[in-house]
Amino acid sequence: MLTSSAKFSVGQVVRHRYHPFRGVIFDVDPTFSNTDEWWESIPEENRPSKDQPFYHLLAENETSYYVAYVSEQNLVSDESGEPVDHPEVSEMFGALREGGRYDVDGHLH
Repeated sequence: MLTSSAKFSVGQVVRHRYHPFRGVIFDVDPTFSNTDEWWESIPEENRPSKDQPFYHLLAENETSYYVAYVSEQNLVSDESGEPVDHPEVSEMFGALREGGRYDVDGHLH
């Protein structure tokens, strides 16, 4: 995981800048690391640069839970203080702390 240039970190709660979902980060890629098929499925006018951190999220919206892969430019910090209800959060993380971060192995990151 590249921590020196990533804006967000593992355990942090974030939301998508444009789409109605939020989640907790469980992994960070320093640059795009997914398939060309995934990349080409994004409408060209909305495709983010591959040259930035991409985040793996345990995500939720009003109707479902899923794993999302999102570029840094499309994320903002979630300031709600609300927990993420994705069922895998409790398997990967400890308690949600003030500031919208989950404990990772008993340590805040």
